Amino acid sequence: MKHYSRISAIREDLNAGHITCVSMVEYYLKNIELNKHLNAFLEVWGDEALARAEAIDQKVKAGTAGRLAGCVIALKDVLAYKDHRVGSSSKILEGFTSIYSATVVQRLLDEDAIFIGRTNCDEFAMGASNENSAFGPVLNAADNTRVPGGSSGGSAVAVQAQMAHAALGSDTGGSIRQPAAFTGIYGLKPTYGLISRWGLLAYASSFDQVGPMTKSIEDLALLTEIMAGADGQDATVFQQAAPVYVEPKAPAKAKFAVMKQGISEEGIDPEVRAMMLALIEKLTAAGHEVTYFDFPLLDYMVPAYYVLTTAEASSNLSRYSGMLYGKRSALAHDLDSTYTLTRTEGFGEEVKRRIMLGTFVLSSDQYDAYYDKAQRVRQVIRTETEKVLADADAILLPTTSTPAFKLGEKAADPIAMYMADLFTVQAPLAGNPAISIPAGTTAAGLPMGVQLMTGILEEQALFDLSKLLEETLG
Repeated sequence: MKHYSRISAIREDLNAGHITCVSMVEYYLKNIELNKHLNAFLEVWGDEALARAEAIDQKVKAGTAGRLAGCVIALKDVLAYKDHRVGSSSKILEGFTSIYSATVVQRLLDEDAIFIGRTNCDEFAMGASNENSAFGPVLNAADNTRVPGGSSGGSAVAVQAQMAHAALGSDTGGSIRQPAAFTGIYGLKPTYGLISRWGLLAYASSFDQVGPMTKSIEDLALLTEIMAGADGQDATVFQQAAPVYVEPKAPAKAKFAVMKQGISEEGIDPEVRAMMLALIEKLTAAGHEVTYFDFPLLDYMVPAYYVLTTAEASSNLSRYSGMLYGKRSALAHDLDSTYTLTRTEGFGEEVKRRIMLGTFVLSSDQYDAYYDKAQRVRQVIRTETEKVLADADAILLPTTSTPAFKLGEKAADPIAMYMADLFTVQAPLAGNPAISIPAGTTAAGLPMGVQLMTGILEEQALFDLSKLLEETLG
């Protein structure tokens, strides 16, 4: 089977009769079987995907197929799909089947997308390595001794290893962009409020965003366009018509603002630094303007992010009690023991850590010292980000400070793991869109990613500038 990087190419070959939706599904099912050791999928819907593909093939012949006919998509285990299991890779939701589909899932289905299975992730999307899943870690296809990034690691590896054409992930502090960088694919965190969160199992509601993971910028734009738009089920979505994105085209001239710390910060891998310097040199040589800015707030971003997200997680995860759905401890004998034992047995260590931290920062005697202060820091970060973007088309920085690290390397040190989000938390704190673009590999063959961030609702500019970087990187 030909390796497709764009949905438009799939549609061309479908219409010409060179391939069928069924043959596409069969190809990905074969690759899923060959790559079982990567642990990317928790569940594969093979028979259902083949049956749906057969029905869509008939629509292709009739000329009535949607824009995503032939596009096989992997679904992160945090998005509801009617009559399918969803569990945030946690034991606490074992056996739970959704009674409705997330808005994004339904919108993709309406355009004849085919979902092939649900992918492994860090439990409740809490992690930067995909080692926090209750069902074991996902392995990076580039090097099976290394992590794929998190929390959307299973989705990233599904695309990386040709087990799906595209995947859906969720990004709270970098959970789409970081694994995209570690696996050499494209990943988008949209503007907060562009895409509905209805049907997304919440981690931190004022940060969480659904986004696509693909092999091309063009597919990012198409999937984003289909998923975006007003939704009466989600009051945080912009209540306006869905955007229509034109084919991404590199601008003749652009102005990039480079965060100095993105090159000089201690701990940046030498090969990541060299990649950034070489890219800047190429952009300058091509006549684009590159300026540098200092961002002293960098040291405050990760602490502010974790104070706020754990506070929201403490509230959001209180619904998992063993009383209504999901797991209930077999040892429970009264109300208190049902809550305590179910949550103790059902949640993993990282989720427990974040719930306790969030409960602490929300307590009456700590609220002002932590939560309120973090909210004020968030507003300053948003304001300072807007100031930088007022004089530039986009902010340019590495997606991650290092390539994929070894399995277990940071598992025993939560602070070291949290710092893996150093360059990705700015966008969700400010609400801006950001994208990770493949930027070559290290000498050891490990993928690297470069990140662009634009202003609120400036996704079209983001896609165009990403095309420029893609062409510059070659």
